[in-house]
Amino acid sequence: MLYARRDFFGISAAASIAPRNISAIRMRRVARVETAFRSPGPHPNGLQATADGLWIMDQGDNKAYLVNYSDGKVLRALNTDADRASGITFDGQALWIGSTYNREIICCDARSGTTITRHFTPGAGVIYKTTWDPAQRTSPLAKKDTTPPPASPASSSIPQTVGTGAHGQEWREGKLWMAVPPSRMIYRLDPKSWIVERQFPTAGNRPHGIGWEGRFLWCTDSNLNAFFKHDPETGEIAERIQLADSDPLPHGMTIRDNVLWYCDDVGLVCKLKL
Repeated sequence: MLYARRDFFGISAAASIAPRNISAIRMRRVARVETAFRSPGPHPNGLQATADGLWIMDQGDNKAYLVNYSDGKVLRALNTDADRASGITFDGQALWIGSTYNREIICCDARSGTTITRHFTPGAGVIYKTTWDPAQRTSPLAKKDTTPPPASPASSSIPQTVGTGAHGQEWREGKLWMAVPPSRMIYRLDPKSWIVERQFPTAGNRPHGIGWEGRFLWCTDSNLNAFFKHDPETGEIAERIQLADSDPLPHGMTIRDNVLWYCDDVGLVCKLKL
């Protein structure tokens, strides 16, 4: 019996590092993607739906914008201390932002943008490659965008070996969730102790925005051009939503009232009914 248990765990460990068969994951049919409005900043890279409006985190100007759902009208604009931010969430009082290129999670005042606390990002580092990775995907709309993208590590003064941090955050029941591309993981942390309580692998090599549908957590993958529904207890993927090659490329993502909102970093905010 003991041998059987060891053999089982050995098989599980081996399976966990094998390339995932994405096509075998059940696909959900959804409504067509709609372009909701232009983002107020040049490179939106994080979204969070709230009762007061939609928060947009911009990687180009590092501002957090609160906007109307209907037309994108700016209700609030905050300067933050983030470095080319990716992802944003709201805990009911403060904002939590992924400061990607200094590998920090910043908690800041939702009225002023003033930094309250800073934390290191679990799983941060240099994004590694595997032989089964999908090709790096860019937006089909990128050629229409005349604003220069934010500097990448390869073209900036930051050495490539420095690495990056989190790309998507969500808050639920006093816990902070985040997707971290370098480790290809989703983490749940206790924000007070900053200890990881749960983690599970993502579907692909470029996880981005995350959002809740009931008890399930959806995670965007920009290179796979898709969204994946995880059981947060086990990490198991139950469903996927596959976008068309002609659709805006997904980066930040959030869900509210059965509508999935996402942004393409060329400056668009989109939505689709689940």
